[in-house]
Amino acid sequence: MAKIKTKFVCTECGNESAKWLGKCPGCHAWNTMVEEKETVVKTKGVGLSGIHTKEKPQSIIHIESGQEPRIETRMVELNRVLGGGVVPGSLILVGGDPGIGKSTLLLQTSHALAVKGLKVLYISGEESVRQTRLRADRLGALTETLYVLCETNMEHINDAIESIDPDFLVIDSIQTVYDPRVESAPGSVSQVRECTAHFMRTAKIKGIATVLVGHVTKEGAIAGPRLLEHMVDCVLYFEGERHHTYRLLRAVKNRFGSTNEIGIFEMNEDGLREVSNPSELFLSERPLGVSGSTVVASMEGTRPVLVELQALVATTNFPSPRRMSTGIDHHRMALIIAVLEKRNGMFLQTQDAYLNVAGGVKLDEPAVDLAAAVSLASSFRDAPTKPYDVIFGEVGLTGEVRAVSRAEQRVKEAEKLGFKRVIMPEKSLKGWKAPAGIEIIGVNTVAEALKAALG
Repeated sequence: MAKIKTKFVCTECGNESAKWLGKCPGCHAWNTMVEEKETVVKTKGVGLSGIHTKEKPQSIIHIESGQEPRIETRMVELNRVLGGGVVPGSLILVGGDPGIGKSTLLLQTSHALAVKGLKVLYISGEESVRQTRLRADRLGALTETLYVLCETNMEHINDAIESIDPDFLVIDSIQTVYDPRVESAPGSVSQVRECTAHFMRTAKIKGIATVLVGHVTKEGAIAGPRLLEHMVDCVLYFEGERHHTYRLLRAVKNRFGSTNEIGIFEMNEDGLREVSNPSELFLSERPLGVSGSTVVASMEGTRPVLVELQALVATTNFPSPRRMSTGIDHHRMALIIAVLEKRNGMFLQTQDAYLNVAGGVKLDEPAVDLAAAVSLASSFRDAPTKPYDVIFGEVGLTGEVRAVSRAEQRVKEAEKLGFKRVIMPEKSLKGWKAPAGIEIIGVNTVAEALKAALG
C-alpha cells in the first residue's frame, strides 16, 4: 500500500520542510511554503516509462563519440538560438509572459517539422483541439503528420506517445500536466518535478525531441522549482512587450550551443515573421542630429547588432540624483558616470541621469561603455552627436579605452548600413584591414573619444 506523507515545499526554490516556516531556509523568501500531500510509490528498478534503464559503467575511451544530429527547422532565427537546430532526445523549456506568443512560435515550429515528414505531437492543456485548429488556420499550419491532443493526465499522455511514436513533442504547458500518483494540485512543486522527470526519461530513452512550455512569475523567472531549469537541456525565454510587435528569443542555458545568441521575430496577423536584419530594425526610428543619441555596435553571440543608445541628463530637484538605466546594468552606468566626473571634469552630482537602449534589447558586454559615456556627455553638454558615427569600446577606471573582441565584424556591419565613421579602441585595430568606404578613428582615452564624437 502506498504511503501518504505531508510536507511543506517552497514555491520559489523547491526547498522541502517537515513543518511550515514563515521564511524559506533555502532562498530566504517569505510566505512561500505551501503544504502538499505526496504519495510515495515503490518501484523495482523500472523508470517512469516502464523501461529498464540499468547500465554498466564504461571506460570513457571506449564510448563512441560523434556529432549530435540536428533537425533544422525552416525558422533560421530559432535554429541560431538552439545552436543549429533541434537535437533528437533533447528536452527544451520555453518561458515567457502570457500572450507573448509562445504557443504561436511552437505551433509554427511544429508545422515546419511536420512539413519535412516528421511526426509531431502537440499536446495542449490550456486550449481545446478546436481552439488549436483555429490558431493553425490563421497560421497556415495544417499538415497531415501534425497531431493535436487536449490532455493533462500523464498516463493518457504516455499512451498517446506510445501509439503515435512522434519525433517531436510539445507540452503546452508543464504546469497543467499532473501525475495521478502524486496527490497534489497541477502546477505544484511536486507535480512539476515528477512530470518533468517523466518527460526527461521519455525523451532520452525514445529519442524524442521534447519542448515544455513553462509559466513565468511576476519577476519574469520560470514558475516552479529552480530544479526544473537544471533538469532540461535548454532554457529559452521569449521576451518583448505585448503592445509592440517585436519579440526576442534568448537562450539562458543550452547544452548543445551558445547562450549568447538571440532570435528576433515580428508578430503579424498570420503569425511570427523572422527579422533577418535586426540592426536596420533597431535603427529605423532613430532621430538624427540630437544630443544624447549614439549608435553602438554590440555582439549578440556570433552576430553584430547596431543599436541606438539614448541618454538624458537633467538638473535634479532632489538631494540625491537619480540614476536609471534600461537595457544596461545599473552598476555599469554608475561606473561610467564616476569616470566622467573624475577623469573628464564633468560635474554630474547635481544631475539626474537616464540611459536607455532603444528596441528593448539588453546589452551586457563591456563594449557598450564608450558609447554610453559619449551619450551621457552629449546630453550633459547639449552637444548633438554626428548621425553617421558608430562607437564601441570598453572603459577602464582610469579613463582609458580598452580593446574589445571581433572589431572587424562590428566595422563591417556599420559599413553595410551606410555609416561613415567608427570610433573604437586603437588597440583593436591590429591584425585586420579596415574597409575602404568607412573612416576609422582609434582612441586611447575617453577624452579623445569625446573630442572626436562631439568635436
